Amino acid sequence: MANSINLLPSALDAARLKDKAAGGDHKKIGQDAFLQLMITQLKNQDPSSPMQNGEFLSQMAQFGTVSGITDLQKSFSTLAASLQSSQALQASTMVGRQVLVASDQLALKGGEQSKLGLDLPVATSDVRVTISDAAGQLVRRLDLGAQGAGVAEFTWDGRDDAGNQALAGKYLVKAESIVDGKAQSATTLVRAPVDSVTLARSGQPPLLNLAGYGAFQLDAVKRVM
Repeated sequence: MANSINLLPSALDAARLKDKAAGGDHKKIGQDAFLQLMITQLKNQDPSSPMQNGEFLSQMAQFGTVSGITDLQKSFSTLAASLQSSQALQASTMVGRQVLVASDQLALKGGEQSKLGLDLPVATSDVRVTISDAAGQLVRRLDLGAQGAGVAEFTWDGRDDAGNQALAGKYLVKAESIVDGKAQSATTLVRAPVDSVTLARSGQPPLLNLAGYGAFQLDAVKRVM
């Protein structure tokens, strides 16, 4: 009786050639070819030293694990493509609408008010906002009083503390909330229209292009108007 170990190379080559003829990768074997190889092993094993059940099951388990991982990778790839398409569709519906995004940079247009917001994780007894110009000079202080948890919107009329109209340009917005008598920083939001959407490649999420602010990812959006 021929030894199954000696027959493995020829059986493996035959299985690969069969897969290649069927249009598969000759360097790999599929499930059918693997089962044929296992049957060949069983038919040609040495009666004086037969393959142990544990060895047979081990080989089956190894193949099953590899096959399962391959199927899982394909499933994840399909899911990722679906999520990317869903994000692209979601982003496209925002074009022409206004959104609140997390940012401490404010683009003020001359003679206009600015819609702003805060993202507060917990309720606060008082919120204080400071607006500074590009040189770091304080322009305006705003006391918003007590606020509940969540997104709180407010408006800056575009004037400084003396009541003068501020010049158009970039400003820095900072917020401080008082919780249990202690001051802590708060996330500031700016409101801007979505001009367009950039659909990124390589599995990256789409980007929202906001007028006067540049590109933002979808997870930066806190509210859509």
